[in-house]
Amino acid sequence: MASSDKSPNPMPSFGDHRPPGEPMTMGQHMIDKGAQILQSLKPVKQMSKHACTFALYSHDMTHQMETHHFITRVNQGVEYIVSDLIFEALPPEEQKLWHSHAYEIKSGLWVNPRVPGVIERPELENLAKTYGKFWCTWQVDRGDKLPLGAPALMMSPHAVNLGQVSPQQYNISIEALRASRVEIAGPEWINLQADYWKQHGKGFAIDIKSTDMKLSAPFA
Repeated sequence: MASSDKSPNPMPSFGDHRPPGEPMTMGQHMIDKGAQILQSLKPVKQMSKHACTFALYSHDMTHQMETHHFITRVNQGVEYIVSDLIFEALPPEEQKLWHSHAYEIKSGLWVNPRVPGVIERPELENLAKTYGKFWCTWQVDRGDKLPLGAPALMMSPHAVNLGQVSPQQYNISIEALRASRVEIAGPEWINLQADYWKQHGKGFAIDIKSTDMKLSAPFA
């Protein structure tokens, strides 16, 4: 079952766009409130920034999605967004799964909501020289009310053929942002292994197949 632009299985109609399920009970709300007080929730509290942009499906570039990222810094660029130096050290087969960010930043598609331009400028200058790897597990744009099927590899927008997007969802002026970012320097060069679809016209999709389980050795 390859990731595709169609739901892998028919879904019953629930009358709206929310996932199926009953509303939370008062008891569940109380448990959550208590957990917020008593637990550290360290991974959640490490999230330091909200950014939104757009992404396209690697296996079907005609479909785009508005994406929201709640960002946690591990260090200077490890995990899903890496510096150009780290990216260059990756094996070529791995590099094919990553995308560059220069166009996304300079075109005004990458937005940090309600963050003044003077504050976000240094961050944008750094991001313009980075690469990203993004797996989508819930294809809400096709109407899925649950995370169905295989995850899909996503690609960053570009100003060529299928890489273009229509940022109609934003209630801001993309043109103004683009003009304000003209002087942001992009990388000296973008590795041709990234944005693989641009050079080769091919994307990547995941197939789900059954496989024999590895059995642990019996206890002595």
